[in-house]
Amino acid sequence: MENHIKQIIQMNPNPLVQYLNKLPQDFTRDDLILYIEDHNIEMINFRYAGEDGRLKTLNFVINSRKHLEDVLTMGERVDGSSLFSHIEAGSSDLYVMPRYKTAFVNPFSEIPALDILCSYYDKDGNPLESAPQYILQKAHKALKEKTGLEFHVMGELEFYIISEKQPLYEAIDQHGYHESSPFTNWDHFRREAMSAIAQAGGNLKYGHSEVGNFSVGDTEYEQNELEFTPTLLEDAADQLLIAKWILRTLGNKYGVTLTFAPKITIGKAGSGLHIHTRLMKNGANAMVENGMLSDTAKKAISGYLYLASSLTAFGNTNPTSYFRLVPHQEAPTNICWGDRNRSVLVRVPLGWTGNKEMYLLANPNEKPIEGDFPERQTVEFRCPDGSADIYLLLAGLTVAARHGLEMKDSLAFAEKTYVDVNIFDEDHKDKVKNLKQLPTSCWESADAIMDLVKTYFHCG
Repeated sequence: MENHIKQIIQMNPNPLVQYLNKLPQDFTRDDLILYIEDHNIEMINFRYAGEDGRLKTLNFVINSRKHLEDVLTMGERVDGSSLFSHIEAGSSDLYVMPRYKTAFVNPFSEIPALDILCSYYDKDGNPLESAPQYILQKAHKALKEKTGLEFHVMGELEFYIISEKQPLYEAIDQHGYHESSPFTNWDHFRREAMSAIAQAGGNLKYGHSEVGNFSVGDTEYEQNELEFTPTLLEDAADQLLIAKWILRTLGNKYGVTLTFAPKITIGKAGSGLHIHTRLMKNGANAMVENGMLSDTAKKAISGYLYLASSLTAFGNTNPTSYFRLVPHQEAPTNICWGDRNRSVLVRVPLGWTGNKEMYLLANPNEKPIEGDFPERQTVEFRCPDGSADIYLLLAGLTVAARHGLEMKDSLAFAEKTYVDVNIFDEDHKDKVKNLKQLPTSCWESADAIMDLVKTYFHCG
């Protein structure tokens, strides 16, 4: 285990990890002070999510070691009423307290700066109950206590770069998937963003050009995607928040519009925020058993489907979200699940179960690999998009997973909602008519979550 950790540290792109020779979860106040002093860091930036889901910033110029120690130890006061609409101005003071494990070197600041994500605390020094980050933390704690399972997730973040049209090597409309330069113009942007995100602590899996690639007049729209690796629920949320901030800031640097808009125009690929999930038990992936999808996974899927309509209140918050959720656009409309099918709400992607022979077929001089790859199996929730409140969406999925695990008829519900056909094929319309549909507007989404509240809290 010790050697494994050393190997992770050696190849970790985060400069703090490299210099301190320890993983982020082990960072201390003294570690950060050491890095700040040895690298002539002049500024500390506190960052925290507001109600609008964007990172807010509080800047500190470091005046002395005592000042630095105070900032890192005591945090600071902020006006909660300007950050959250539900907090009254008459009692709005909140504390923001830095979480050391989230520290990263600001990739854009001309003044050497260290950024740290913060948590909110109330006047008594208790975690702010209504803060999205704390709601997520509580949901995960309840899941672990009730089921003994830990929740890991990762996101697929899709976005468009909107710029002036280039005259040469025009890509084919809606055929940008995994396209390479010179038929894409923003490979360098994607690579720079990935490097900055990785150095800020983001665990990226890969990046690529996506399907959406079209032009209107002199304006070009190029779609890209970044995919993360599964990690602990709370860390995954932080990474997505930082990644969106880095992408937008980099877009501003290049003078282009970067948008996570769910749908730009009819007939062109929309941008989603697909969430892959897995439940872990003692470090092992509980989604797979004997090379097959486990009952635990099927129960979690049932929970996602059962609460799907209400989850759109957190995952699809923009009216244009529902222009994306239309047939024949690799986006879900029916509440169902299936294997590899990109038109279902919950997809079970290929998981490398029983496919070790590929390694030897491609590389005949190599020796066989011992063991298997069950940790690679995830289950994908496909309806959210970039308008999502990341913390509340992931909290909702955590609650949904727990709900599915505790439902008496979970496996029967999973069997009933499984589809192994093209659900848009006319021959299978009888199957589709028995499936529930996702909301088609913010209004319907709000109704769905209010119905859920009334059911569980017995209010009229």
